[in-house]
Amino acid sequence: SAANRSIDRIQEAREKVGVGKISGAVGTYANVNPQVEKYVCKKLGLKSMDVSTQIVPRDIHADFMSALALTAGILDQMATEIRNLQRTEIREMEEPFAHGQKGSSAMPHKKNPVNCEQISGLSRVIRSNLAACLDNIPLWHERDISHSSVERVILPDTSILMDYLLFRLNKVIGDLDVHPENMDKNLNQTGGLIYSQKLLLALVEKGESREHAYDLVQRCALKAQDGSVSFVEMVKKNEDITAILSPREIETCFDLQYHLKHIDEIMARFGIK
Repeated sequence: SAANRSIDRIQEAREKVGVGKISGAVGTYANVNPQVEKYVCKKLGLKSMDVSTQIVPRDIHADFMSALALTAGILDQMATEIRNLQRTEIREMEEPFAHGQKGSSAMPHKKNPVNCEQISGLSRVIRSNLAACLDNIPLWHERDISHSSVERVILPDTSILMDYLLFRLNKVIGDLDVHPENMDKNLNQTGGLIYSQKLLLALVEKGESREHAYDLVQRCALKAQDGSVSFVEMVKKNEDITAILSPREIETCFDLQYHLKHIDEIMARFGIK
C-alpha cells in the first residue's frame, strides 16, 4: 500500500542521511586523521562519508526530503478523498465532528472537513520545501553557505510538519464516520450504468466483436443517462442484446458481487480477515 511504501522510503532515507564527516575544510583530512572520523561517527551511530568536501553532499539531504514530500503527497491524496466523499451529495464518509463544533460560519448545516483541508494545505508546504532542498545540491567550489540558511528552516519545519500531519490524519481515520447506506445508494443511482463493462465482456464471450458489442452497450447506456429508464431495463428491452444473452445472463452482468469476489484475497495481503 501507499502507506507501507512511505514507511519503507523514510526508513531507507533515514539510513542514507545517517552519515557524517570530519575530514577538514576541503575533505582531504589535512589536519585530522581519518581514524578520528571513523571513531566519532561510530560513536554517534553514523556512517563515514566515502568522500566529501567541507560538508556532506546535499543530495543526501534531498533524498530524505524527497521521502517526506512523497509521504506528504500520499497523506494529501487520502485527505482529498475523504473531503470529496464528505460532500453533501456523496456523503459516504465524514471526518469526526465533535459535539458543539461549528462548521461554516454562514451555513449552520455544514460540517466542513477542516482537518483534511489542513492536511492538504500543509502537505503543499512540505512538497515546496523539497524544491528548496534540491536547489541546495549545487554549491560553489568546495562549498558556499547558501544552503545553510535554507536548511535551518526547511529541515526542522518539514520534520515537525510531517509528524503533525501523521497525527492529524491518524486521528481522522481512527474516528471516521462511514455511511455504507449512502455507498449503496450512490452505486445504484446510475440505474446500473456501472455494470456496462461486464455486459460488454459478456457479449464478447458470446462471440460478438468488441466493436459491435461496445456499440450495443453504449447505445443503451446513453439513452439511460437521462434517468427516465434505468440502464438494466433498457438492456432488457434491447432486442439485439436479448437475442444474444438470456434474461439470466443479463441479470448476472448486474451482480455487484462479481466485482468483489477477490476482495478477501486483497485484504489478506495486509493481514485483514
